[in-house]
Amino acid sequence: MVDIYQLLLQIGAIKKGEFILRSGKKSDYYVDIKESITDPKVLNILISSLADQLNETSENPNAIAGMELGAVPLIVALSLKLNIPYIIIRKEKKEYGISNRIIGKIPNGQIAIIEDVVTTGKTVSDCISLLRESGAIVRSVYAIVDRNEGGEPLLSGMGVNLHALVKMGANNGSK
Repeated sequence: MVDIYQLLLQIGAIKKGEFILRSGKKSDYYVDIKESITDPKVLNILISSLADQLNETSENPNAIAGMELGAVPLIVALSLKLNIPYIIIRKEKKEYGISNRIIGKIPNGQIAIIEDVVTTGKTVSDCISLLRESGAIVRSVYAIVDRNEGGEPLLSGMGVNLHALVKMGANNGSK
């Protein structure tokens, strides 16, 4: 079993410095999953770990979903590994074409959301709301990293469990 936190450190995905996060918060570290998963070896390790975690929870979703851009390589690779459909959620509605924010079919049954990094949970909670408004059942989010900055309580309040391969702590180390 690979220690994902150590892997992220080793490949330079956890960067030290001064950063502004999507949430607007300042942080002395940044987790860069997007760049890391351009390496097929790293992507394969992360997908295998996510698949194991998904299997351990015995949820058996009918599809997986994720927000563009960061989750797309994860959901495509996981879809191929698990042989289940995936759904891409756009950040915003396009002003041309079909204008859908949801790409893919909402199946009968449960959808698991896949995320690269969860901080406050706002982005993923928006995905959950959009999917639920479309008739989906969402009970779980699976992330590579939970920064432990409010995401889990927000999702729990929505009746959604957050499962993360790495939970970061206040000292920027894994728990």
